[in-house]
Amino acid sequence: MSNRRIRSLGRRLSYWLALQSLIGLIAVCVAVYGATQAGFDSRQSDELQQKQAQLRHLLSESDGDMDALKHKLDEFFIGHFDMALSLTRPDGSVLYLRPAPTESVRVARFTVPSQTVEQEPLAALLTLDIRDDVALLRRIRFTLAVATLAGTLLVSVGGFLLVRNSLQPLRDLVEQTGALAADTLHRRLDGSAQPEELEPLIAQFNGLLGRLEQVYEHLEGFNADVAHELCTPLTTLIASTELALRKARDADELRDVLGSNLEELQRIASIVHDMLFLSQADRGVAARRTLTPSLAALARQVSNYHEASLADTGLALEIAGDATGSFDAPLLQRALSNLISNATRYGQRGSTVRVVISRTPAGEVLLSVVNRGATIDSGDLPRLFDRFYRADPSRSDGHRNHGLGLSIVAAIARMHGGRPFATSSNGVSSIGMTLRDAEALENLVEPSGTADSSVSPG
Repeated sequence: MSNRRIRSLGRRLSYWLALQSLIGLIAVCVAVYGATQAGFDSRQSDELQQKQAQLRHLLSESDGDMDALKHKLDEFFIGHFDMALSLTRPDGSVLYLRPAPTESVRVARFTVPSQTVEQEPLAALLTLDIRDDVALLRRIRFTLAVATLAGTLLVSVGGFLLVRNSLQPLRDLVEQTGALAADTLHRRLDGSAQPEELEPLIAQFNGLLGRLEQVYEHLEGFNADVAHELCTPLTTLIASTELALRKARDADELRDVLGSNLEELQRIASIVHDMLFLSQADRGVAARRTLTPSLAALARQVSNYHEASLADTGLALEIAGDATGSFDAPLLQRALSNLISNATRYGQRGSTVRVVISRTPAGEVLLSVVNRGATIDSGDLPRLFDRFYRADPSRSDGHRNHGLGLSIVAAIARMHGGRPFATSSNGVSSIGMTLRDAEALENLVEPSGTADSSVSPG
């Protein structure tokens, strides 16, 4: 049998069905032929034994008259044209001979007891002509061979048609999937007429389509948000540059224009830098883990960057709890900076922003920033970590904060094997993330790269 790969499932099934049919029919025909041949052999042996017994009895009753014996033997063989006999004396001379065919015969050799003619044992050779049986077996063998080939051909054609009809649901699925495109991801495969073996595949594929639809919509929205966020500073740059070029300006005025343009360029660079970081995180880049003896000390370092903004808004900062473990300290500094910056923008003047650090019974580290202010609507909570999403655009301070801060927090949480979370009720909002220590991830496969973890408020 050839080892060549058969790429078509239909051809593969048809091929094996035809092969099994051929093997099965050959086995059946061999069994039938063997049983027929065994039946012929048994009948021939029984016939020879019966004739042998009759001849022994006939020869034992002989009175020594050779002519009478030959006459009795001739009468015995009347009607038995398929039988022949040869009687030979001990000296080799032939006493009686009835010619036998030269081929396709079955013989039985025996000796006649000494009480026979002339009181001397005779060697007898009884021959049965089996040419008719051999011809019949030949015809049976030919018939079985033709029946095997015809049966195999019939089963192969029927099997091919059966397999082709059975695979029609797959062809229907191919047509349905071929009709899918980026603008038709809302469609789902119709599994109503499909066999139950394909139902799990259809269900999983439809689930995949749903996830792709969400990702595609998110990507389209993200592209629109990126274009919108970059459009504003680029428009400002173009307008200020055009104004600067319309008339001659002194060095101080040009310096002011360049300073303003530099701020917009820094904002663009910040957006691009954050987008690159998120892209690396989405590709599964892992955090660079080192022993962090105190997360509270890390939080105090970050709080020093926000002393001025906290003082401007009349807020105080408090750190509660502590934990140690193996984490990426620069990434955690960046996440804490974004969380504190977010709490500073929305915190109620005169209140206290609390950085809460604790461990769960499962061994995870909870890192959250709690502030008092307006309650976040429950419909906005699930989207807080979406890119460029602002729950309250009128208070978002959009000229400085482009809406990627909490997305970066979510990415850093995922890079540590954790997840982001946000709660808000009765004017108290808690936004943070869970972190899994390196010991909890020791059995996981280590990703191939690491991300840029420099501190940059979102």
